[in-house]
Amino acid sequence: MRYFITGATGFVGGKVAEKLCAQGHEVIALVRNPAKAQALTSLGVELTPGDITDPASMRTPMRGVDGVYHIAGWYKIGTRDKANGIRINVEGTRNVLTLMQELAIPKGVYTSTLAVNSDTHGQEVDEHYHFTGRHLSVYDETKWRAHYEVANPLITQGLPLVIVQPGLIYGPGDQGPSRDAFAQYLQRTLPMLPQQTAYSWAHVDDVADAHIAAMDKGSAGASYIICGPSHTLIEGMQIAEQITGIKAPALTAPPWLLRGMSGLMGVVERVIPLPATYTSEFLRVSAGVTYLGNNAKARTELGYQPRDLATGLCETLPLLMQELGIK
Repeated sequence: MRYFITGATGFVGGKVAEKLCAQGHEVIALVRNPAKAQALTSLGVELTPGDITDPASMRTPMRGVDGVYHIAGWYKIGTRDKANGIRINVEGTRNVLTLMQELAIPKGVYTSTLAVNSDTHGQEVDEHYHFTGRHLSVYDETKWRAHYEVANPLITQGLPLVIVQPGLIYGPGDQGPSRDAFAQYLQRTLPMLPQQTAYSWAHVDDVADAHIAAMDKGSAGASYIICGPSHTLIEGMQIAEQITGIKAPALTAPPWLLRGMSGLMGVVERVIPLPATYTSEFLRVSAGVTYLGNNAKARTELGYQPRDLATGLCETLPLLMQELGIK
């Protein structure tokens, strides 16, 4: 099969491209700068220059493929650079999916997120859950808009699209906030942990496998939550302590304290720029918030089998320790 993929230079997209090539498929990756994506060529990926914000750059390489994986996205918490959230997550998704419809591509997989559900207040929600209200971050809001204002309407018009919704993704090669948190923990510079904050944790290999299963087995028009087991951040660090022997932070912060700090920093950041981890948005999404999902549908229909967090961290933390020079 011949597949077109966006986001192949990213954490999840790179894994999907690698696995597709290993299975013998032809993979065309849309990349903004082919010179900086040579690692993909060693896997057998065909690079094509372009950007999801430029529909014309995708038309020729997308034409005639058997399927499209739209994985590219903007993910930043606590940044002043928020215009790209709409430009990439919303309008970029519109460009990819509209072109897929125009070219009559047989099937596509779009990477949404559990974050479209915002704070689930401790509940593991399924695919029927629909959040309405004020979002906690620009990322949550723009991914919600891409999911419900772009992808779903096109599905209603007949677009053969499958939507997958990961939770918190971790694993070797991660360069996101979860990697930063574990790096600070390993270096003993993580000052405290938020109480009650919880995620449904999924190893990147499991998430990539679920993307491929969604293309092979997923029902067009369906959404699948492809998260892993649910744990608080404190529990995650306790598991890490058992693996590494490095003590997790003993100091914890209650939600009310973080919400109060968020309000204060909202005033301060209007005057001076703050580091991302001290912004009102970052503190808000850390204040006892839960991003939790139920993956029963993906298990049943896609054969999804995510590993437990202890197993995943055993495979992740030693490599991160080596990277950081920690014995």
